[in-house]
Amino acid sequence: MDENSPRIAIYIDADACPVKPEIYRVAGRHGLRVFVVANSMIAVPREPGIERVTVSGGFDAADDWIAERAARGAIVITADIPLADRCLKAGAEVIGPTGKPFTDASIGMALATRDMMEDLRAMGMAGGGPKPFSPRDRSAFLQALEVAVQRLKRAGLRA
Repeated sequence: MDENSPRIAIYIDADACPVKPEIYRVAGRHGLRVFVVANSMIAVPREPGIERVTVSGGFDAADDWIAERAARGAIVITADIPLADRCLKAGAEVIGPTGKPFTDASIGMALATRDMMEDLRAMGMAGGGPKPFSPRDRSAFLQALEVAVQRLKRAGLRA
């Protein structure tokens, strides 16, 4: 691999991310850099390659920090659909914590569904939130992350 090729890095929208331990494990196995981005102090392992980034408490500050760095070679982990859209447009790979990859083909429908559900909730016609996180979600996430890392390595990016 070319020393000048971009490096693979993982950016975690960390405030409500249930798969941080899995990300650390995969990143450690591949020697990838991980940025754990949150609006408040969050515990991270003291390991090389894992960096905690605490942003100001401003609305969407963590999203903005991640989106500014999203590019080819970045893998962004988020459940935030507008952030996923911004990162895809910048060339990043984006995966939800349940293992569902966001793609150029799927993001439009995800945004439309999000907006519709927001309107229904505002009218009192829909309630609740996402279904509980399951072991199947965790397994699907690990598989999706591994696939994304391998795809980027095959494309000539380096760890």
